[in-house]
Amino acid sequence: MELRVSANEWYETNAFADGVTLIHEPWIKPFYRCNMWHVRGRDRDFLFDSGLGHFSLRDNVPLLSGRPLACIASHTHFDHIGCHHEFGACSVHSAEASILADPRNEWTLADRYATDEMFDRLPEGWDQTRYHVKPATIGRLLEHGDVVDLGDRAFEVIHTPGHSPGGIGLFEKKTGLFLSGDIVYDGPLIDDAYHSDVPGYVETLERLRKLPVSIVHGGHFPSFGPVRFRQIMDEYLAGHRKTGCHLSG
Repeated sequence: MELRVSANEWYETNAFADGVTLIHEPWIKPFYRCNMWHVRGRDRDFLFDSGLGHFSLRDNVPLLSGRPLACIASHTHFDHIGCHHEFGACSVHSAEASILADPRNEWTLADRYATDEMFDRLPEGWDQTRYHVKPATIGRLLEHGDVVDLGDRAFEVIHTPGHSPGGIGLFEKKTGLFLSGDIVYDGPLIDDAYHSDVPGYVETLERLRKLPVSIVHGGHFPSFGPVRFRQIMDEYLAGHRKTGCHLSG
């Protein structure tokens, strides 16, 4: 009999400095495994991305209960918005709000990539033929330069088109902390999804090179510092970075 993973073993949390916690799904292979970032503030918290959505995130991660919480989408590929519907009115860039509200499999890339091949071990109840992301309620439409205010912390919204048209990152100027979504992470950068834009990707990375980061928490793979941040972007801009071989959300 095939062993499957239950809901209470599906998620894992790892605390970082500056009130940041990584939530992830360790049974999903690294190329498909979304990093969900929880950030604690004085008055409220936020959750940046919500993973696959097969098991309830809110029911299985206690960190997400008991305080006001804003749920934000870095972009609307299936591996990043699976549980957004659990958190009331969500925030998303205006360019991808229609997908979050109506997340059809062909628009979220689930039609191509939400398969058994994603997993090191399948979750209980998984059936790839029935998988779909549930619609989320749209609250705030985000634009470049907007601020996510937690009371004692402020994160600037940085529009990062290229991987997808409504991709965003969140930058805290005070600490240099950058939540980059899928525009920059330490793995193969993806610029060949149906709504990717290579010239837009180049323009975004050229702009991000000037960002005074101290640490980057990406949408996939481990976090890294400012030197690696520039290395990754320079490799892509020089045409030497491997792209387009795997989905990374």
